[in-house]
Formats: sequence, structure tokens, C-alpha cells
Amino acid sequence: MSAVENVPDEWLLIEAAQHDPARFAELYEQNFDRVYAFIARRVRDRDLAEELTAEVFHQALANLGRFEWRGVPFGAWLLRIAANAIHDRWKSDARETELPEADLEGVSENAIERQAMLAKLVDTLPDDQRLVIIRRFVDQRSIREIAEELNRSEGAIKQLQFRALKTLKERVRNHA
Repeated sequence: MSAVENVPDEWLLIEAAQHDPARFAELYEQNFDRVYAFIARRVRDRDLAEELTAEVFHQALANLGRFEWRGVPFGAWLLRIAANAIHDRWKSDARETELPEADLEGVSENAIERQAMLAKLVDTLPDDQRLVIIRRFVDQRSIREIAEELNRSEGAIKQLQFRALKTLKERVRNHA
């Protein structure tokens, strides 16, 4: 058996698409449903899901030359791009959205400042820890859901969450 026969078909498709972008269509067809479903479950808005899915494949095609095969399915790379696109959109929307005055009644200025500081501190975490914290506490996902999304074990997700929370607690103490 030659070395080429041991290489997964997906890797061959990726390599072909890296040399000829027209071949990316096969990867798109194979992964579209999974990426769209992943995004649609999280954003719950059809138009936004379609827009983000298009953005994911556009980014994937633009960055395909930098993709390195490491034995992990190509779909996992696409889901990471999707997760980052959702996070970026959420972060952008949060910056653009201002709370109406009525929503601020009964909320102390200290509480608002503390929330803003915490959001800034979350943004300083390493990417994988930040993503786990956002999925867990903003998106309210279970450890199992996050593990499936990131293609990691539940134990790895718990460890990332533990490290992130420990870091955040230390930074909050040092900031106070």
C-alpha cells in the first residue's frame, strides 16, 4: 500500500482545493449542512444563520492556503471559524446595543461598571478559554455541548473552564 492510499480522501480534497479554489465546492457541499445547523442552533435567526454560514465558507476559502492537515476533520476547522464568527457578531452587537434608560432603573452604577470590567477581562483570556466561558455562561451551553462543538473531551472543557474562572477571579481581585 502506498503512502497516498493511507491519506484520507478529505485531505486529498483539501490539497486539491488549495491548488485549485474551484475544487473547494466539494468541501462546501460536504460540510454546508453541518456548519449551517451548528450556527442556526446558536443564533436562532434564519437570516443571520445564513449570513454567518456564508461568512464562514468565505473565510475558509480565503484562508484555505493556511490550513494544515493534522488528522482532525476539516469540519472541525469550519466549526471553529463558525464559533468565532458567532462570537465576533455577538461582541459587535453588544457594542452597538445600548440599554434603554428604563432597563437601567434599579441597577447600580457599580454593577454596570463591574459587568463592563468582567466583559473586558473575558476578552483577555486565551481564545479557547474565552470561547468556553462565553458558551457556558452567555450561551448557557452544557459542558457536553461545548465538548462536541470544539471536538474535545468533557474533561478538557471542564479544565478550560476551571482555568478561565481562576484567571478571572485573580484579575478581578487585582483590579479591585
